[in-house]
Amino acid sequence: MTLILVLFAVGILLLALEVIVPGGVLGIVGGVSLLGAVLVAFDRFGPGGGAWALAAGLLVTAVALYLEFVLLPRSRLAKALSLTATVAGRSQPPVAEASLAGRQGVAVTTLAPTGIVECEGRRYEAFSRSGLIAAGTPVEVTAVETFRILVIPARPSTTTSL
Repeated sequence: MTLILVLFAVGILLLALEVIVPGGVLGIVGGVSLLGAVLVAFDRFGPGGGAWALAAGLLVTAVALYLEFVLLPRSRLAKALSLTATVAGRSQPPVAEASLAGRQGVAVTTLAPTGIVECEGRRYEAFSRSGLIAAGTPVEVTAVETFRILVIPARPSTTTSL
């Protein structure tokens, strides 16, 4: 009888910890512990005692699932432990659109021959067709490849003021 109670207690404790520690391992081990308690009850007390243990195990599992998936998400504890903000950053520069061809930008880093340029307020990975381009130099987008843009130093404007 002591082994059955210990297995039930361990199973219930592990199912309760599964709510706090995600991953599923504790829940699986807790379920196996409850199943072990039921099997030991069938072995020691026959079909009658095993049926009571099975009913108790199913009841405990149902209550644990109800608490975990219905009541806990609405609790103050869940709101305190849950993330509410999202990160808007990106790990990679955006993929360039074909409409950038012919546009002007500025080299953010030195292009030797690759680097980062800013065009229309967004940063892109770029490849310099004319070799080294220093940071801060105005550039012109000549073409767009799959994941980068091809640039050359921008030509000075030829307009004169009168």
